[in-house]
Amino acid sequence: MTQAPLNKKSFFSRKLILGTTIAGAFAFFVFGIIFWGGFNTAMEATNTMEFCIGCHEMEENVYEEYKPTIHYANRTGVRAGCPDCHVPDPWIHKMVRKIQASNELLHKALGTIDTPEKFDTHRLSMAKRVWATMKKTDSRECRNCHNFESMNPEFQRPRARKQHLNAFTTGQTCIDCHKGIAHNNVRHLLTDEELEELEKPNPDFIREIPEMFAAGLKRVTLKEAADAEADKIALAEAKATEAKHIAAAVEEALAQQAAQKSGTKGKGSDTKASAINVDWAKASSRQITLFYPGETSIEWVLNGRDHGGSRPFDKGNDRCVTCHDKETAEMGQKMVTGEKAESSPIPGKRGSIPVTVEATHDSDYLYMRFSWAEGEHAPVPFVDGGKMDPNNPMKLAIMLSTDDVEYADRAGCWSSCHHDAKNMPHSPNADTLSASPFAARLDFSGGVTKYLKESRSKIEVRGRRGKKRGGWDKLKDEDALKAEMEAGKFIDLIRYKSGEQLSEDGYIFAERVMTGGQGTEFEASLKAGTWSLILKRKLSSDQPGDLSLALDQVYNFGFAIHDDYSNSRFHHVSLGYKLGFDNEEAEVNAKKQ
Repeated sequence: MTQAPLNKKSFFSRKLILGTTIAGAFAFFVFGIIFWGGFNTAMEATNTMEFCIGCHEMEENVYEEYKPTIHYANRTGVRAGCPDCHVPDPWIHKMVRKIQASNELLHKALGTIDTPEKFDTHRLSMAKRVWATMKKTDSRECRNCHNFESMNPEFQRPRARKQHLNAFTTGQTCIDCHKGIAHNNVRHLLTDEELEELEKPNPDFIREIPEMFAAGLKRVTLKEAADAEADKIALAEAKATEAKHIAAAVEEALAQQAAQKSGTKGKGSDTKASAINVDWAKASSRQITLFYPGETSIEWVLNGRDHGGSRPFDKGNDRCVTCHDKETAEMGQKMVTGEKAESSPIPGKRGSIPVTVEATHDSDYLYMRFSWAEGEHAPVPFVDGGKMDPNNPMKLAIMLSTDDVEYADRAGCWSSCHHDAKNMPHSPNADTLSASPFAARLDFSGGVTKYLKESRSKIEVRGRRGKKRGGWDKLKDEDALKAEMEAGKFIDLIRYKSGEQLSEDGYIFAERVMTGGQGTEFEASLKAGTWSLILKRKLSSDQPGDLSLALDQVYNFGFAIHDDYSNSRFHHVSLGYKLGFDNEEAEVNAKKQ
């Protein structure tokens, strides 16, 4: 008979790996759960907005700035709190961020930012650290909520659509464009070198265009094409109706003329037949919205501090119309009110003018007709009498160029608008101009006029270290100017003044040069509150500064309207468009008579 051992061990006393008993392992397991639960609870407690704004430094500063933004309140009710933007979601990165936060506890104890004044003193350095981190991580925290792969360009404005497309192909990330969306923006305090380094594309971030984005882009392209076709049909119908009205008016005028000859009285009419004989029913038609440009010179456009699209414009060869064609009225309103890029707003001045542009041609001439509604008079507060040019209620200028002019292919006539021109921020005063050695070569009687980069040895774009932007005083020598002109690097300029009924022809190169109206005719009328201006311009010319137009070529086209007796830069301008002949791809297509 076998006797059972007296010292048999219990189940919990059995040993496992490395001599650990089951009881010890169980206790460790329970302790681990409690520890992890407590640790995780503490982590979550410190990962709330309430915790983040628990100190007055945050509550009185960044929290107050954050509340009016779309990240705090929006139509969908989705809120992005402090941790969503500033604490990484992956566990390892989250732990690193929590350890880094111990430095913030030190500065809390030291009182580094315990007053609004101290906070503002350190604001830029704190922002730079956040921006640099987000740049390094490809805006990881932004992509907790926003994902390129989920974007549908059908719901984006053309500018956003284009910029996101650029981001895929060049390697840009969210923070490059979206600084200051939740707190006061201090991007403008960066130096140009810092801004260039921080916002330059990173090839490591280049990604394939997501299938959803590409599909949405295709749909919105087709929709916009259909909308454009519908607009063409609507304009054609309006033109047909207008033609009937004109025919009826002409018939009435002829009837009155016949009645007057026979000694009888007919209905009164002041209709006058046009001397420019064109069948406008054969012309193409489109609407272009001119906008008030404020002080947005070509230097402003090229400077990333002013214009966030400077890189895609300058290095990506994007055109202004690509991003802004649908939002010119909105831009004009911001500038005409002084909200952006305007230091001398004119109260009551309209921000934009929708203009119907019709174009046609025959074998010898280009014909264009511009029609727009007359605006209300807005007296200019800084001009005696409130009218800058009292002799001319309206002036219209048309500018044409080839791609030989740098930036004309993207910005049209904007390439001639500089930060040191008359009434612009860095315009030199009369004494400086009269003392200049260039006073003998340029006409400074009316200040610095439009000019092209090709006529200068240098253009100051950013205005670093207190330099004035532009290049009025960097004129090239005569031989260099002659060579550039012969190479076709000029803008052809045609202008009409309504009060003086004066047609002018000229060009822009080293300055604006205006001559007679050779080869150009204008007819203008103001009836029932609508301006109508017809241009007849020879296709070919051998005059200096005139651009001969070939029917198989496409040209850069832009125009400006000085309405309400305005002058100088206080006008309305178009973006740069493409003018072609019997070319459906051209944005302004002159159809054959």
